[in-house]
Amino acid sequence: MLTLASRLRALDDAALRRTIALRSIPAHGIHDFFDLAEALLDPDAIQATLSHLDRGTLAVLAVAGELGAPPLDELTEGLADLGHDTGSAEEMNARIDRLADLMLLARIDDTVRPYPAVTARLRDWPAQGLPSAADLAGIPAPTPLAPLSATEGRFTERLAAERAFASVSAIAELLTELDREPARELSRGGLGLPDSKRLSAAMGVDLDDVTALVTIAARAELVVLDAGYWSESAAGEAWLVDGAGARWGVLARSWLAALPADIRQIVAGRPEVAWGDALHRFVAWLYPAGGTWMDARIADFARDGELIGITARQATSAAGASVLAGDIDGAIRLITASLPAEVGTVYLQHDLSIVAPGPLSPAIDARLRTFADVESRELASSYRLSGPSVNRALATGDDAESLLAFLGSISLTGIPQPVDYLIRDAADRYGRVRVGSVDATQPGGPSYIRSDDTAMLGAIAVDQTLAALALTTHSPTRLSSSHPAEAVFWALTDARYPVAAETPTGEIVHLRRHPRVPTQRPTSPDPTVALVAELRATDGGEAKAAHAWLARQLDSAIKHRQTVQVSVQMPDGEVVDYLLEPASVGGGRFRARDRRADIERTLPLSSIVSILPAP
Repeated sequence: MLTLASRLRALDDAALRRTIALRSIPAHGIHDFFDLAEALLDPDAIQATLSHLDRGTLAVLAVAGELGAPPLDELTEGLADLGHDTGSAEEMNARIDRLADLMLLARIDDTVRPYPAVTARLRDWPAQGLPSAADLAGIPAPTPLAPLSATEGRFTERLAAERAFASVSAIAELLTELDREPARELSRGGLGLPDSKRLSAAMGVDLDDVTALVTIAARAELVVLDAGYWSESAAGEAWLVDGAGARWGVLARSWLAALPADIRQIVAGRPEVAWGDALHRFVAWLYPAGGTWMDARIADFARDGELIGITARQATSAAGASVLAGDIDGAIRLITASLPAEVGTVYLQHDLSIVAPGPLSPAIDARLRTFADVESRELASSYRLSGPSVNRALATGDDAESLLAFLGSISLTGIPQPVDYLIRDAADRYGRVRVGSVDATQPGGPSYIRSDDTAMLGAIAVDQTLAALALTTHSPTRLSSSHPAEAVFWALTDARYPVAAETPTGEIVHLRRHPRVPTQRPTSPDPTVALVAELRATDGGEAKAAHAWLARQLDSAIKHRQTVQVSVQMPDGEVVDYLLEPASVGGGRFRARDRRADIERTLPLSSIVSILPAP
């Protein structure tokens, strides 16, 4: 422990913080470098670190421990004798450097010296059903998977493309629905059942897939959690107008970025790998102490990979292989070639329906949704116009001419008279009901509703769906509510009245129901900074560290009632050995029972040269 504590003291602050972070050492209970060294050499802490090491790295550590403190060439020879392929010198050095960074061994020139506590832990492995040093070095990897047949490959590619298209479409519907009404995140995590069912219906997917697709969208920063609610982000709004291939590329890129490096290394090096039982067997061999943590990580990413077409039937698709190789642009080209071609035109019908003869261009689809309701979301989507749907677009700043011009630019059948009449009539009626704040200086205060159409205002006053607004009649043309103008506006909009929000001067303003929430990565202070500062503050240099180490050894001997051999330097320079049973330490001195002389001695800590276990 003294050797490790001294090594830790010699690190600069950045390296010390990195060591603490690599080993995930909590700050609680650590006050000096001896505490930190003790935490690093704790058996449970060592085991936790070993569980995240691959078999080759573990073999280097275990064999080095069995050989004591071998030179590098002797260690390489020892591994080879056990049948282990050590690879190149660069690979060997990289493994040793990683183990040194993790404080599992010390590398002095060409000598590799594992810490005794680490070696002891590895020697206990066989009793726990884990591999010995010889097993780590000598047991070969499981047989590689056989490549897919041509028929299986074609089926995999077709299925991957279908899933890619389905996931992109489902997430587009997710964003649209969350823009209409955010979904609440439960305090214990996850969506509530009512919101899950609502999103499932809107997305056209099974209820069990909703959470996974929300996770994929959140990873790509298309949705954001704010104040306990999931809503569409600004990035999500921009994503909706991209082409299907580009949309898929955003999902694939975020999936790859979040893929843990260890898993990526496994699958990228084995492009034919199936994310099923065979991969789990390989991972169990590669991470023999990994337990369930690696299986769980693979399961999560395999599930998401299947949903977005990285894999299909647990086999990596061609586009997925490009993603794993880091070639996202190449993957987008491959997946785009497999997706249905997008169309940019529609059929306008006299019954106010709009039918797309294929997957509609995302930009056109997004524009249509602002003033038409989606009726079906198959390859040939359909939409329907209505007075309330047109009012929705008018409330955001559109007018009749802009809507008709857009429809004219995409329609293969012109603009039927019923469509023209509906849009112009809705525009004429829009704004007949106005909502504003009673006091412009208090936007969240009471509001009013006014209209020259007394019949419509009377209908609003008695509408039971608006009872929560607690409307009060002031005159045939004016109502009031204690609720804010924005809440009243959206309540009237949902009740399908031609309502507009206005300023005190009567100017119409266009409201957005759910303001875009900027994507913000949570930031929290680095706990290692405060811990390193405390370690430096309590460190008094080599002399104080030496005294602290002696005191710690004596405290341990007292705690365990252990007899120790203490070497004490006398005033004349002579070193005398005593066989003592320490009783207490304090004030720079310690009291102990001399086993040989059968007397009690009190000695200054400054005179102690060394402390060793009794022979």
